[in-house]
Amino acid sequence: MRLRCAVLDDFQQVATEVADWAVVADDVEVVSFDRHIEGEDALAAALAGFDIVVTLRERVPFPGALIARLPRLRLIVASGMRNSVIDYAAAEAHGVTVCGTASSSTPPVELTWALLLGLARGIVEESNALRSGGPWQSTVGVDLHGRRLGLLGLGKIGGRVAQIGLAFGMRVSAWSRNLTRERADEVGVELAGSKEQLLADSDFVSVHLALGDRTRGLIGAAELALLKPTAYLINTSRAAIVDQDALLDALHAGRIAGAGVDVFDVEPLPANHPMRTAPRLLATPHLGYVSRANYATYYGQAVEDIRAFLAGAPVRRLP
Repeated sequence: MRLRCAVLDDFQQVATEVADWAVVADDVEVVSFDRHIEGEDALAAALAGFDIVVTLRERVPFPGALIARLPRLRLIVASGMRNSVIDYAAAEAHGVTVCGTASSSTPPVELTWALLLGLARGIVEESNALRSGGPWQSTVGVDLHGRRLGLLGLGKIGGRVAQIGLAFGMRVSAWSRNLTRERADEVGVELAGSKEQLLADSDFVSVHLALGDRTRGLIGAAELALLKPTAYLINTSRAAIVDQDALLDALHAGRIAGAGVDVFDVEPLPANHPMRTAPRLLATPHLGYVSRANYATYYGQAVEDIRAFLAGAPVRRLP
C-alpha cells in the first residue's frame, strides 16, 4: 500500500511539474492542494489520510495540537532550512520526522528591486493608465542615482540588495543590532550610527532581518514618523517586523511617499483586508521566494527527502 503525500499551497499547480516525482511513484501517491487550508480543524480534516506533508515556508503552522490529530503523519518536508511554526518537540514525540530543503536568496533580492523600482517610477499606475486610455504620463519618477538606500539587515539578502543599489549609484547605508563595521566595509556600504539615523537619512528603506523577539515590531509608529515624507519603505522579509496598523496609518495620512510590501500579517490576505486597498502601496502576494528555479529546488529536494526517509536515512533534518 502506497503512502499518501499532501503538497500544500501549490497555488500555481507546478509542484509535480518542476521535479521528478516518478522516482517515488511506486511508494507514494501525491495529492496537490491549490487552495490554502485555514485553521487547525480544517487542516486536521484535510490531512487525516496522509502520511507525508510538504509545506511551503512558514505559511501553515504545525503546532503540537495539530500534529496530535494526525496519527498517520510520519514526515513533514518544509521548504527552507528554518521554520518557526513547526513544533519540533511534538513532532518527535509523535514519531514525525521533519526535513527541509535549500532555498535561494536570489528571488527575494530580485523582488525587492522590482518593488523599489515599481514605486520609484510609478510603473503600475502608468501601465494601468496606458492600458485603460488614461492620461499619457501622470507621474514624475524618482531618481535612484545619488539617493540614499538604507538597509535594515546586511546578511546574505541585504548584502546583495546593497550591491545592486551601489550599481545604481545610490549611497547605501545599513544597520542592525549586530552589524559590524567589518561587515559593512566588506560589502562597501556605510554603517549607520543607529536605527533612527538610518530611517531619518534614507530615501528608500528596505527590510532584510530575520523575525525574532528583538525584531518583532521593530518598525512602529515612532520609527515610521522618522522617515522623510518623500521616503519609501520596502518589506520583503517578515510582516511582523513592521507594525501593520502603523504602516497603514502612515500610508493613509501621506506621511511617507509609499511602501512596497510582499509579506502580511495574515496570508493569504482576506478579501476585505485593508492592505488590499491602502493608498501609496505596491503589494505582491508573498512572491519573494516564488521563482521556477527556487521551486525546482524546493520540490526536487522534497522528493530527495522523501526517498531518503523511505530508505530509513532521512536527510536535511530540522531543526
